[in-house]
Amino acid sequence: MPREAQVVRATKETDVRLTLRLEGEGHGRISTSVPFFDHMLTLFSRHGFFDLTVAAKGDTDVDFHHVVEDVGICLGEAFRKSLGNLGGIARYAHASIPMIEALAHVTVDVSARPHLVFHCPLKHEKVGAFDLELVEEFLRAFSQASGVCVHVNVPYGSNAHHTVEAIFKGLGRAMAEAVRIDPRVKGVHSSKGVLG
Repeated sequence: MPREAQVVRATKETDVRLTLRLEGEGHGRISTSVPFFDHMLTLFSRHGFFDLTVAAKGDTDVDFHHVVEDVGICLGEAFRKSLGNLGGIARYAHASIPMIEALAHVTVDVSARPHLVFHCPLKHEKVGAFDLELVEEFLRAFSQASGVCVHVNVPYGSNAHHTVEAIFKGLGRAMAEAVRIDPRVKGVHSSKGVLG
């Protein structure tokens, strides 16, 4: 059976509707009213081979923070729901993605123990109207909602767009590898017999 989930989150600040299919073909239909973020989520979907639909709106007249964070929450919840008890998955994965002059290392552990480590030299810059500090906020929300431990390390990169693109592509590739079914894994991939 396909592993998939649908998440709806409606608050006074945002309205997010998201569907995720893990065994997809990389089809992304993304509309968040934040064009640069749409582009990054499309890259995540394409390079992770996830079918992802996101329709989000919110108080972008204030700033983009609430929409970006809430989409992160919804995407994390969709992964958590679609993975069930985490049985049979590879669990760990790493992707190193170059994008012209930038390089991003993304490592994940789908363990039901959320944590984010984010080392990136471009935190306080902008791409157009998009504040790059929101990348870290998105990843933190995703990690907390999904239960995935995420480490992002960017050793170098002078172009902000390229750097963030490498991060989102890396997250897609790493998550795709971590959630794949490994026939060698019986139950959950843990010496304790449980994850979390």
